[in-house]
Amino acid sequence: MWYTVECSYNDAESEEEWNAFYSQQKLPALLSVTGFATSQRFRAVSSGCPVYLAIHTVKDAHTLSSVDYALKGGGNFARWQVCITDWHRNLYEAENLAPAISSEEMLLLSAKPIVFLETEMGYRGLEMRAAGLDKSPEYRVAYSLPVEHSALFADMPGVYLYEPLTPQLQSADIGS
Repeated sequence: MWYTVECSYNDAESEEEWNAFYSQQKLPALLSVTGFATSQRFRAVSSGCPVYLAIHTVKDAHTLSSVDYALKGGGNFARWQVCITDWHRNLYEAENLAPAISSEEMLLLSAKPIVFLETEMGYRGLEMRAAGLDKSPEYRVAYSLPVEHSALFADMPGVYLYEPLTPQLQSADIGS
């Protein structure tokens, strides 16, 4: 399952510090939670969506209600909570681990499959079906694209592009 967290942040003075906390402390803390396999953060380069996106691969929905999650990963945003806006959390059924997006790539999230990307350009979309939490949007397709190809889709309705803020972190026991 993929656990996604989306939000915007409305205080330019503390945003850099909040980003450092999230990327350097929050993500590693989440990976220490039993059931978390991967974590990566992104910033939207498209408008019309929350600015920040985190995608985590989790074992199942129970991971997010576990005592381990409550102690190590859940919450911890009290200091910044008043600045976090447009906050959404979703659990998606997905066939694989969330893709690791490199600094030479962009993550494209679409409301529907992009046939041209798949048939003409050879990119495989990873389907995401809402299974828990907000359940909105109910369906998405994720693509990993080279930065130079992403501009082709920048103005496409229902398509959002994200640049990675962090490399994908992986749990030490990802293969077990």
